[in-house]
Amino acid sequence: MDTSASPASHIPTATAEVLREYGPFDAVEGVAGVSFDGRNVWAALGKHVVAFDPASGDTVRTLDLPGDAGTAFDGTHLYQIAEARIDRIDLATGQVVHSIPSPSDGRDSGMAWADGRLWVGEYRERRIHEIDPETGAVLRTLSSDRFVTGVTWVDDALWHGTWENDESELRRIDPADGAVLERLRLPEGVFVSGLENDGAGTFYCGGGSRNVVRAVRKPATPA
Repeated sequence: MDTSASPASHIPTATAEVLREYGPFDAVEGVAGVSFDGRNVWAALGKHVVAFDPASGDTVRTLDLPGDAGTAFDGTHLYQIAEARIDRIDLATGQVVHSIPSPSDGRDSGMAWADGRLWVGEYRERRIHEIDPETGAVLRTLSSDRFVTGVTWVDDALWHGTWENDESELRRIDPADGAVLERLRLPEGVFVSGLENDGAGTFYCGGGSRNVVRAVRKPATPA
């Protein structure tokens, strides 16, 4: 089922506040995916995947596994898009324990975990697929009117990043029909590849070819 989103031109838009920048990470082409395991932020850097402490910025672990696009965490395992497949990684051993085909055959972007499902962005087709993490079967597809980069869930809210025409923003959408509910514009020159939220109000945004991850948040609401 393909559910088309409504135009977002009349949705109120705020500007995100950049709190901190991590990196740049050396000898990589860019940040392709971002996730958070409750303690550390994970970043997919092409030929490997790293975890860093968001308080200190120090890299605490490196997995020598490919990370070409989105990254997600289910509470136990890390999921990583590697070319046209999605690997499930046991963080205790750093080994791949299961793989499924990616929904877009290597044209995937961001990825998130929620309620036993994976949600995978398809960048240029402006879509997000809900898939079965055991088989890779596409269960549902949401459409956007912008390129889709990172994908994340914040409690019951689905957000995705956009990067198009040298502009980026974060969008909260209705997971039932893809309608845009809220827009958070990134400052000029700040672009979003991977996306994750720590559940405490901070978004972690991959900076694409800048080789950085940025912590951003919504502006405080005036009292």
